[in-house]
Amino acid sequence: MLSPVKGMELNTLGDGLFHLFDWLLTLLGLGLLWRAGQNRSNTWSGNILFGSLLLGAGLFNFVEGIIDHHLLGIHHLKPGIHQGLWDLGFLASGILLIGIGLILIQPAKLEQST
Repeated sequence: MLSPVKGMELNTLGDGLFHLFDWLLTLLGLGLLWRAGQNRSNTWSGNILFGSLLLGAGLFNFVEGIIDHHLLGIHHLKPGIHQGLWDLGFLASGILLIGIGLILIQPAKLEQST
């Protein structure tokens, strides 16, 4: 069994690795966006950009909430008697952002294909 301090250190390491992975994916996404921007035949759409932003933010909140709040227990959104409800609300907000992002992206994809 891990001591509380060792457990906290392990959780902090896991959180740091998660955020490192997140930043690497962010840099990869920016690189792909830059490369796509060089192709003048691409049709740019504010709906695609904003929808993708919401989709990414929602996905991050959802995954981070599951990992940090539920699996590792590193921190809670609002510690206290109702911390579980706050954490579930955070997950729900991530799902909401994902849904709105998908709605914004979908019509833009249809417009580009016609």
